[in-house]
Amino acid sequence: MSSSASHPLRHTALDAVHRSLGATMTDFAGWDMPLRYGSEREEHLAVRTKAGLFDLSHMGEITVTGPQAAALLDHALVGNIGAVRAGRARYTMICQADGGILDDLIVYRLAETEYLVVANASNAQVVLDALTERAAGFDAEVRDDRDAYALLAVQGPESPGILAALTDADLSGLKYYAGLPGTVAGVPALIARTGYTGEDGFELFVKPEHAVELWRALTEAGEAAGLVPCGLSCRDTLRLEAGMPLYGNELTAQLTPFDAGLGRVVKFEKEGDFVGREALAAAAERAASKPPRVLVGLVAEGRRVPRAGYPVVADGAVIGEVTSGAPSPTLGKPIAMAYVDAAHAAPGTEGVGVDIRGTHEPYEIVTLPFYKRRK
Repeated sequence: MSSSASHPLRHTALDAVHRSLGATMTDFAGWDMPLRYGSEREEHLAVRTKAGLFDLSHMGEITVTGPQAAALLDHALVGNIGAVRAGRARYTMICQADGGILDDLIVYRLAETEYLVVANASNAQVVLDALTERAAGFDAEVRDDRDAYALLAVQGPESPGILAALTDADLSGLKYYAGLPGTVAGVPALIARTGYTGEDGFELFVKPEHAVELWRALTEAGEAAGLVPCGLSCRDTLRLEAGMPLYGNELTAQLTPFDAGLGRVVKFEKEGDFVGREALAAAAERAASKPPRVLVGLVAEGRRVPRAGYPVVADGAVIGEVTSGAPSPTLGKPIAMAYVDAAHAAPGTEGVGVDIRGTHEPYEIVTLPFYKRRK
């Protein structure tokens, strides 16, 4: 299926592998991506208990280099990127001048004057354009490296053991949100201890021509540990259980990081001005006095699954809206994230429901995340 006649779907370097494994494919942000290989539930539970292997090559990689690379990123993004040490990564956001979120990002500092910015697939072009525009006047280069990388992720409690069998890199010394260059199964890779599942795991950035041999080596090394290939469907339920926001659902250009309960990513103390600073300072003040709506977790008492856009209700009035909802394989019942009025946001608030096609289904408000791994 093509996204349109003029824009055929893009394929990752692992496309033939996914098809040989019988994957159900889907159009995701203009890429033909595996949704699932067999049972979404089994893929999900494999990541929670053993390990899963993902193709994330649709993510948008942008390299920023040059003497003023750090200064550019400090100006363009809300985080204090200049303070990130080489070999470490930072979760951050890029905002509009009005404070609205353009995307949430992970930025890896590869060297003193070299950064890798990883954007969501659906926003990669927007982020690239914004960084390019914001680079004016800085001695730094913004480079579109989307075609320079394939990205594989191994996630789950067995992932350190599986990866250790294929690399000499010091994985035990690799902290969460750190990345180091190394070799995995003979393939040069940036090995990052990051992920979007709520489990321990690694993301491996490699050249596209090495993707297939790396996938095969990981599959072989993980066989005895129960590693299975995983699609985007279980990635969504895993991140939902872990309370991790998804752009387009919990994060939008209409919301500031403070509206999303993620004001901590905005670093006002950093040197120099940054895009959105004034609007974000005002948003921080509003959030401190009276947050309009709060992001909460909802757990179903029944079996019906709430979906994004469904109204959250209490006492016959609409008090919020579901942003993401799905059956939770780990909890065994439907769950959702929703923005609700602050007055109804406390965990255990009585009388809250979701309007599912005209029926008010009872839901319990809980603190996010729904699931937290034991460390």
